Amino acid sequence: MSLQLTRDGAVLHIQLDRPASRNAIDAPMRDALYEAFLYVQDDATIHAVVLSGNGKGFCAGADLQEFSDELSVLKKRRIRQQHDVWELIRSCPKLTIVAMHGFAVGSGIELAMLCDIRFATATTIFALPEVSIGMMPAAGGTQSLPRATSLAKALHLALTAERFDAQQAYRWGIIQEVCENVVEEAMSYAHRATAHPQHIQLVKHQLLHR
Repeated sequence: MSLQLTRDGAVLHIQLDRPASRNAIDAPMRDALYEAFLYVQDDATIHAVVLSGNGKGFCAGADLQEFSDELSVLKKRRIRQQHDVWELIRSCPKLTIVAMHGFAVGSGIELAMLCDIRFATATTIFALPEVSIGMMPAAGGTQSLPRATSLAKALHLALTAERFDAQQAYRWGIIQEVCENVVEEAMSYAHRATAHPQHIQLVKHQLLHR
């Protein structure tokens, strides 16, 4: 299993669970995320999702071992065409919150940027390192990052692969809160924010389509 799902009332906790691979996102994990968010979308009793990572960090990005095989690249392209998990997460009508620790790099930070609210521990390190290995951010980072911070800052981070910490991410608007017990804080926030669940979809729609 590449994900662990835990229900707490109206909040579903989805934990990335490939700690030996630093929660790198491979094809099975993308499929699992797709199925999990379809479940969230279809279950009227779920009002919020908290996304976190097991082990030493949130997510180290895409699993680069897949890129060593051209067939794997083609397979991943077909998976993306059939199961657009990134758009499914971005457009989720429920409240989505991410709780990050350790590191969130590459597709890890891009996955987080698809969520509505982002929490991180003070020691979390962020980066878009794709340019340093001759690649482009492929999980929507070039679209989502400029929406959270300035276009110039997003361009700088994508072109330089510069690492930055949680305090910088907070100042730039990339995360909303720095806290230590990040999963507990995110779960508490989810329960408070969904006290009036009938408003979530309406508010998200108005904000996303203004």
